[in-house]
Amino acid sequence: MGVQGLTSYMEENRRLFFKDLKLSNTTLVIDGCSLYFRLYFTSGLDQQRGGDYDSFANLIQQFFEALSTCNIRPFVLLDGGIDYTNKKFPTLIQRAKSKIKEADALSRGSHGSILPLLTREVFKQVLYSLHVPFIQCVAEADWEIACLANQWNCAVLTMDSDFYVFDLKGGYLPFGFFQWQNIGVCQKTSERYIPALHFSINKFCARFNHMNKELLPLFAVMAGNDYTSAGSMETFFSRVTFPQSGQPAYSRTQARIDNLLHWLSQFTGPEQAMDAVLQVVGDSARDITRALLSAGMQEYKLSHSNLERYFTHGAAVTNLPEPVRALPDWLRAGLSSGRLPSFVLDVLVLQRTILIVQVENCRLPSSHAASLPIRQVLYGLLLDGHRKPLQGRGSKQRKAASANEGSPLHSVQEFDRQSLDLSGSHVQAVLPRGLQQLPLEKMNEVPLPVRLQVLLETLGVDESIATAVLPHLSLPVCVTCYWLSSCKPKPDLQMVQALLLGIVYGELCRLGGNQRGPAAGYPGVGAVCDRLGRLRVRAGERKGLDLDVAHAYSQWQSCLWMSFYLNQLLCCPLPEPECTWLYSGTFAHRAVKEMKGGSTPEALLAGAPFPTQLYSAIQGAVWRSVGAGFFASSSGKKRRGRRQYNVGGATQRPPPTQGVVNRFALLTFDDDNSVEV
Repeated sequence: MGVQGLTSYMEENRRLFFKDLKLSNTTLVIDGCSLYFRLYFTSGLDQQRGGDYDSFANLIQQFFEALSTCNIRPFVLLDGGIDYTNKKFPTLIQRAKSKIKEADALSRGSHGSILPLLTREVFKQVLYSLHVPFIQCVAEADWEIACLANQWNCAVLTMDSDFYVFDLKGGYLPFGFFQWQNIGVCQKTSERYIPALHFSINKFCARFNHMNKELLPLFAVMAGNDYTSAGSMETFFSRVTFPQSGQPAYSRTQARIDNLLHWLSQFTGPEQAMDAVLQVVGDSARDITRALLSAGMQEYKLSHSNLERYFTHGAAVTNLPEPVRALPDWLRAGLSSGRLPSFVLDVLVLQRTILIVQVENCRLPSSHAASLPIRQVLYGLLLDGHRKPLQGRGSKQRKAASANEGSPLHSVQEFDRQSLDLSGSHVQAVLPRGLQQLPLEKMNEVPLPVRLQVLLETLGVDESIATAVLPHLSLPVCVTCYWLSSCKPKPDLQMVQALLLGIVYGELCRLGGNQRGPAAGYPGVGAVCDRLGRLRVRAGERKGLDLDVAHAYSQWQSCLWMSFYLNQLLCCPLPEPECTWLYSGTFAHRAVKEMKGGSTPEALLAGAPFPTQLYSAIQGAVWRSVGAGFFASSSGKKRRGRRQYNVGGATQRPPPTQGVVNRFALLTFDDDNSVEV
């Protein structure tokens, strides 16, 4: 993300380019994607076993509590869909390929950085619970972040080196130097503050002979960013003679950055510098180089933000690109509010998506193969349900969305792992049996029974299965039934028991099983929750990974991920579950070992009736769906489809969850255009 090598160069020269700051009593615009990446990867949370979402959610809460303590008002902007202009597509493909290799390394006990599949959904749900104002942008959020911060004259918190290039009035606070866990107290006023390092573009340019800051976009493009590679300027670097300015301790990339900055500082502005660059590359590359540099520099040109009224008055987002402007109002509102995934934009605008890699057995087919039928229905509802052609999808976009001339009219080009490489294929969009068409323009007006039928038909379960458990657990239970019929290789009994036990453990934690929440009224719940909590794989015990278990649970997460999106697109005919409490990788993997060592769910839940009843209801629904002989069968192939069951008895319901104390309520607003979900 950003300019290649610039972050390490800045950190090497932190004493020159930054000043100490005690941040408090201010507005702060936050790069949401940078935040959840930073929080997850720097906190020692599990990556090998599919993630620990509850620990991650707790970390997010702590972060925003720290801001509140220092009277810092956060506004979060999230990236949206894949860049509809296709300028960044080669970079995205390259990143996806590198993530496959990192996931493989993690599966073998080596190093890598893989964000668990549901991290973004957990992040958004926690923001909702805390009432932290946020928006999901149409495409990459960098430009919108910079424009909004300038309009409010406040700083930006991110870890993207592009923000060393944007001309920010309030400056840039790199996450690496934002000490939110080390709150200080001012001796004179007793006010609390967060120690940080502040970057100012004026201070930076002063170090380079008071360089014209308008030269920085040219520098970024020449050095290589997400839209241009450093290799595209190799002719220039091989011919130019730089002044001797680099420090001996610099790496090759850092030395190139330093040399380029000193070289550019001799020019009065970008026009003169551009002429000098073109003179170096020569006539043969003059036109190509000019076009490349000119287009790249435009990415850093800021203007007025149209998001202020969204945050202050709940107004609809305006000045949208044509492909997005053509979408139905309810869908655009759902995308902006984060109630719908940016995945929808990728499918509708580009008919293309890159599936997120997981840590799994790379010798087997991708775990996303299990959720393929769910994605096909998603594609069908989006593409077959939206008959009106998107006005913005011109010839270039059509060619990008359909690389093969013979591909079906309604299909999506998916990029997914195949062995240790990234492979693209066209996936046919379908609709559930007996359903002719659901108009996307009026999906939010379709009767609930129809939307529920579509969801249950896709998952191959009967409505009685969905109603056999607590409402907010209906979707994960239905997904588990679907997973058992589609998972390859078929999971064994202990894997399923451990997964269901994890859902129960998450529910107990959600209710405050340690004598602090509603479940405290159920005798013995706290002791059971403590006992289950001790099962988790600790940080020092994480060597060695059972690839069979990892692959099976990766398939379950993929099925949940796509079912979660399908449920959102259908305006939530089943209550949206809190992803935070549905899966803990360190718990589930350790629980499998316990089961295979002779423990039983009943023994681990002993001592309190409520956890046992909850597990019994969930397991009973799953067992009725897949059939009594599922685990005794030598064949993993099961027919999917609607099943009729007579589910007797009523499920005991615990008291409602206590509300979260909300310190950001004054920053929220009512969005009249949001879809009700």
